[in-house]
Amino acid sequence: MDDRSFVAGQAFILETKKYWTTEIYPALKQEYRDRVSGSGREPETVAEVADLFAASRLYKTYAWLERHLQRFKYSGRFGLAPYHAERREALVAEVQKNARPEQLDLAPDLEMPKYYQSVDIHQHPGGVWRDDFAAHVYERGARSTTPMLGGRHRDLHQRFSDQIADKVSPQRILDMGCGFGKSTLPFREACPEAEIEAIDLSAPCVAYGAASAAEAQVTNIRFRQMHACETDYDDGEFDLVTSTMLIHELPPKQIEAVFDEAWRVMAPGGRMVHLDFYALPDIFARFIHYGHARRNNEPFMAPWAEIDVVELLAARGFKNISIEPFAETDGVDFVDNSAWRFPWTTISAEK
Repeated sequence: MDDRSFVAGQAFILETKKYWTTEIYPALKQEYRDRVSGSGREPETVAEVADLFAASRLYKTYAWLERHLQRFKYSGRFGLAPYHAERREALVAEVQKNARPEQLDLAPDLEMPKYYQSVDIHQHPGGVWRDDFAAHVYERGARSTTPMLGGRHRDLHQRFSDQIADKVSPQRILDMGCGFGKSTLPFREACPEAEIEAIDLSAPCVAYGAASAAEAQVTNIRFRQMHACETDYDDGEFDLVTSTMLIHELPPKQIEAVFDEAWRVMAPGGRMVHLDFYALPDIFARFIHYGHARRNNEPFMAPWAEIDVVELLAARGFKNISIEPFAETDGVDFVDNSAWRFPWTTISAEK
């Protein structure tokens, strides 16, 4: 497929997603309020909200678009996967040419966990690890994950790293589940003197990250293929352990293992800060979020949202635990935002 057709197709999908975000979502929220008013009773569970929408054509339209716009984005006629598959050889060669050996540590014998292999997260065909060009698909797809941010999507990661850098000055940072480095490079900008270790299960992603760092002439980041639940770092090695959009993609037992590992590798007085989806202000928001989890192939999103994180971290000895909504851009209303958004949340604690 030619570049012009691909760009036009993706632009059409994005504009439709914006309409879904700014027009259909608020209309659905208003329909919910009307149905609650008509029933005379506020729902207390996600199942009760689903019952309210059982006969709703608007909700069916909302859900269909959420599922299939994502499918078209990745696998459709002008999808990310077929476009990049046609350019596989050149894309992989570019990464191999740019990545410096001292900044990339691959583990070809690393066994992929069953939960990681069992579902195509985000509807990404084959997941972010199976194809050698998967990181390119993931990077291009991430540009429109939050449709209303557009070209400012990078600001989300910069806001997060700047927020942390305002409070701490780490010398050693561990970025868990780093993907292709979209969260890692902003940490380098916010903490230019720190040494950063970035780890992920996906070989294509860490290779892409290493190539991006080399292209940016960044030398204080090393990308490694490694499981966040079980690293080879020494006890107390890091001042800061962080992740962005990792926790909700893990089963509950692996979430506990990640927190245990973070505790182990953190130095006394060190800080752990994760940016993820968690703070849901009401039952309607929870219903929308759980529906998104099903439609976007996110099987562990709902179990994560139901964990008592404060209790979980306190049991492991963490102190100064904080769960706070996070504004991905200016003007966010955490309780009643006019457009659809992810429930961005920072989860932070100290050792």
